[in-house]
Amino acid sequence: MNSLTCCAWFRAGVLPLFAMLALAGAAGAQAPVQDPEQIFERAVADFRESRFVESAAGFDRLAKVIPDYAPALWQRGIVLYYAGRYRDCRAQFESHRTVNANDVENAAWHFLCVARAESPAKARAALLPVGFDPRPPMVQIYQMLQGSRKPEDVLSAAGARPEALFYAHLYLGLYFEALGVRDRALEHITAAAADRYAELGGYMHMVARVHLGTLQRQ
Repeated sequence: MNSLTCCAWFRAGVLPLFAMLALAGAAGAQAPVQDPEQIFERAVADFRESRFVESAAGFDRLAKVIPDYAPALWQRGIVLYYAGRYRDCRAQFESHRTVNANDVENAAWHFLCVARAESPAKARAALLPVGFDPRPPMVQIYQMLQGSRKPEDVLSAAGARPEALFYAHLYLGLYFEALGVRDRALEHITAAAADRYAELGGYMHMVARVHLGTLQRQ
């Protein structure tokens, strides 16, 4: 997923579209729309505080305000996972593939949603195809989801590179949770949520912190 901070990502990607909508509304072409940046920031804040139902409702609202941009809202897919709306989560990541076909993380979250809604075996069978994602260790993460690599191969591919280690721990933790191996999930999510990865992980580090909180409350 994009490593920009949430608001920087939003301003770079969504605000140009909103500006056009606002101009149209000012010209009388349509009623004024709600401010999508404020909706986005509130939804992210709710997610950060583990208010998953409220966050999902905010992202649903955002998708209605800017429907043409809805497939790009991978953040919505993530919060739908935590809100337990696994079928909606699956649909969001399937739509995201139409605008970002090379992202292994998109395929990984789709896998997680299907695994929760159905089973890990069905998630593997439904694994979304991806193009080339050059970020280490994304190739190995994808191959692990396919069943052709072991979790140890993901860590080995990450080596000593901090950013690669962050993503290795994050997706290993999520993968083990999908398989029902809680102790291994907790081990890797705890590693990913460490403060030393905060800047490198960006938005996804926040996801790791939130996920760690959900594991600790179980």
